[in-house]
Amino acid sequence: MRTFTRFMQDKTGATAIEYGLIAALIAVSLIAGFGAFADSLTAVFDEIVQAMADAPN
Repeated sequence: MRTFTRFMQDKTGATAIEYGLIAALIAVSLIAGFGAFADSLTAVFDEIVQAMADAPN
């Protein structure tokens, strides 16, 4: 019974779980942000490639 009581009062693992959840939330936000940004970045690189192809040697 004492082991169960100590287990229920131990909060050290909660901090690690909270940091893990925060890291996961940041990762999901970055992935979503990069996904939305990818189309415009691709367009910029396509314009650069076209400008270099059209440039005289």
